[in-house]
Amino acid sequence: MSSINLMERATEIRDSQLFERRAKVDRMFAVLLAVQYVAGILAAFVVSPYAWEGKERALHTHVWVAILGGAGIVILPILLAMFRPGTAVTRHVIAASQMLSSALLIHLTGGRIETHFHVFGSLAFLAFYLDWKVILTATTVIAADHFARGIFFPESVYGVANPEWWRFLEHAGWVVFEDIFIVWACFLGLREIGQASQRQAEVEQLSEREQLKTAALEMALAEMQATA
Repeated sequence: MSSINLMERATEIRDSQLFERRAKVDRMFAVLLAVQYVAGILAAFVVSPYAWEGKERALHTHVWVAILGGAGIVILPILLAMFRPGTAVTRHVIAASQMLSSALLIHLTGGRIETHFHVFGSLAFLAFYLDWKVILTATTVIAADHFARGIFFPESVYGVANPEWWRFLEHAGWVVFEDIFIVWACFLGLREIGQASQRQAEVEQLSEREQLKTAALEMALAEMQATA
């Protein structure tokens, strides 16, 4: 095995390991998204299940948002995780959907500060992909959500009707702070997988050489016995 073939084999091993890893993470998020969907519905029923309209009682709008909006968020990524696991499109869609799930939960709980921790936990889970581009997608989606809702419906994000104008920047700053370490961890993880793949390729090369030497020796012994 030449040095070029050795590099190609190491790259092949690395790509295979990353694909298997990312496919497993896709399936993990499929389960997580389904659980979050159910949790969102339960939260809507607990927080404000009914509204009174005159003498009639009707389900609160939050319940319909949790049921219909939540379904719209999770259906596509779950299907992609089932039928196209390990692909770049799947993990980017999952990243966006996970952030939208966070946004929905924040909305359903009236902008509770505790629910915002769901965003940070989600970013940590997305780091399992070892793909910094996925973190960028997730950050862009949650930042756009907070910016838009901060303008048109701030109470659903911050819990108050008239937040300070810089509140969006404060939230974005904490997300970027976590992103720095997550992206760094992604690069470290990729480097470790690359080094392990290189070592495995070298072991395979040595094993191949030993097999060739053994085969040549056996052939020489067979020729000597045939001429004896």
